[in-house]
Amino acid sequence: MSRPVIISCAVTGSGDTTGTSPHVPVTPRQIADDALAAHAAGAAVVHIHVRHPETGAPSRDITLYRDVVNRIRAARTEVILNLTTGIGGRFSPDETDPNRNASPGMARPEDRMNHVLDLRPEICSLDVATMNFGKHAFVNTPDHITRIAEAVRAAGVKPELEVFDLGHIALAKFLYAKGLFADPPYFQLCLGVPWGAPATPESMHVMKSMLPPNANWSAFGVGAQHFPAVAMSVVNGGHVRVGLEDSLYMAKGELATGNAPMVARAARIIRDIGADVATPAQARAILGLT
Repeated sequence: MSRPVIISCAVTGSGDTTGTSPHVPVTPRQIADDALAAHAAGAAVVHIHVRHPETGAPSRDITLYRDVVNRIRAARTEVILNLTTGIGGRFSPDETDPNRNASPGMARPEDRMNHVLDLRPEICSLDVATMNFGKHAFVNTPDHITRIAEAVRAAGVKPELEVFDLGHIALAKFLYAKGLFADPPYFQLCLGVPWGAPATPESMHVMKSMLPPNANWSAFGVGAQHFPAVAMSVVNGGHVRVGLEDSLYMAKGELATGNAPMVARAARIIRDIGADVATPAQARAILGLT
């Protein structure tokens, strides 16, 4: 029997991408509709950020999250919801006072997860990373990670541990050994993000080798490595993530017209390699959500 591979779709993200592609969903209706289309194409999990409906800027507005989640749940599908807790870790030192953030970007752990505790998705992302992230720093201290992890576990939400480099896996394993995460832990290997681990077979292999033996894991590559990372992950025994958060293109110079075509291509890659696309029920069993 071939192995079922979970496809997660990262629907919109928080990057400054809306000016590059007209297909990035922005409003709650657009985000929910694109998430449902991605599910119809084969995604068992949809990873949700929200944006300001008028500006496209990243938002933590719980009313926007509630609108998106209610729309998806109203469709009565089996898709698994994964809400981000990533917004609120961006730091860019002010030129005149390096102790001050040059622009709003940092938030308390409680503010980064209040929508998760209110809406109770089955999964939420949890970044185990402090790193240079493009031109700014992405800050997630062990104390903040612990506070989010303890609260979401008490709420019955499974954290997807997003790791961008080897030290992040080491920290996640340290916290796991202290009993912070329920079995089996679920890791997302985030590859190709400046300045984390590159999206190469060598990076994926060594990161996989560091994971706890019982861990489930998925991977994605940003930009040009988006679809190659799907194949790399499947042949190495992992699950996959695609979506407009991680790449805007189907091929060089060809914008994706939505998330569904990306999911459909990932599904073809999975099947061509000889695996199966996991249903939401299979994904729940694999991830320990049932």
